[in-house]
Amino acid sequence: MNAWIGGALAVAAMFLGGGLWGWKGVILALTGTVFWLLLQFSRLMRAMRAASESPVGQVHSAVMFNSQLRAGMTVAQIITLTRSLGRKLSDTPETFGWIDAGGDQVAVVLQKGKVQSWELLRSPEGQPSPPDQSSQTPLGADAP
Repeated sequence: MNAWIGGALAVAAMFLGGGLWGWKGVILALTGTVFWLLLQFSRLMRAMRAASESPVGQVHSAVMFNSQLRAGMTVAQIITLTRSLGRKLSDTPETFGWIDAGGDQVAVVLQKGKVQSWELLRSPEGQPSPPDQSSQTPLGADAP
């Protein structure tokens, strides 16, 4: 949720609570707001704990990560998705990369903490290669 919308909702809840139930309504609205903030903090800490247990810049499948990316995603959403912190590739523009075991890499360009663009970089080994002719025996020949 946008921070401005969340703040406006919290202030509106306090005014509504104060108008309907007096100081008890304000306390109820404040309690609800603090509870919501604690839930957001807990969610962020859970994502960071999962990211701390993984190698930096590693992802299980770069292709799946690429398909799940959307413009405007926040850094917290990306960390939750990858369960890993990205490896910094460039400062301007702010670019982070994640690579999988096959060598495929996703480079994500961030602007103000949100995804601006991304690119999937396929590894040369990931493409199927022609069969090795030296290891095959011709038809009719006996295998050693």
